[in-house]
Amino acid sequence: MTKSFPIKARPLRNALAAALLVAAPAAALFAPQQKLEAAEGDLDRAVSALRSISTMQADFSQTDRMGQVASGVMTLKQGGKIRFEYEKSIPLLVVSNGRSLYLVDYEVNQVQRWPIRNSPLGALLDPTRDISRFGKLIPTGNPDVISIEVRDPKRPEFGMITMIFVRDAGAPGGLELNTWVALDAQNQRTTVRLRNHRYGVGVADSAFTFKDPRQSSRRPR
Repeated sequence: MTKSFPIKARPLRNALAAALLVAAPAAALFAPQQKLEAAEGDLDRAVSALRSISTMQADFSQTDRMGQVASGVMTLKQGGKIRFEYEKSIPLLVVSNGRSLYLVDYEVNQVQRWPIRNSPLGALLDPTRDISRFGKLIPTGNPDVISIEVRDPKRPEFGMITMIFVRDAGAPGGLELNTWVALDAQNQRTTVRLRNHRYGVGVADSAFTFKDPRQSSRRPR
């Protein structure tokens, strides 16, 4: 059967790398001094909201710097586990087992691996990472929207991620992760948006394994 690729493979891989693997820091933005106490409270609430998620699934759309969009389903589980299942026309998988983040390319039979703390997604996945140490509130002008920039100034190669939360009483901790944005070394932006969040869904640990395309006889990792 002939494969149809609405998004060219190389730009898409570059977009994945920007959004999920390697990004460079941008200029930091600080909340005004008079709002510092409130900002610190929102930062703590956002951290608590992330830690309150046991499992979650959401539909995602990912937009690269060229405006190309890829979509699929994201699955998240406590312990640093995440899976990005792309639409059928895109033969890629991004998955973390809680220790490492993998980019699996089934078109060229390649697998790339990074420790999760070396990715901007470490802010979301790494249960040992203290977001409050590396996170800063960015003013949004909307009391129902919280924006947090996370980066480690001592390890800029680990990248930067800006997470955007919307207040929602039905979400764990009262905040729903709505969007995150990453910038690469050329200051090129990639945006991931989430919708149709489902919390507390049953997710087996096997969802965070993959079939290694480099050797078809190899057992899933």
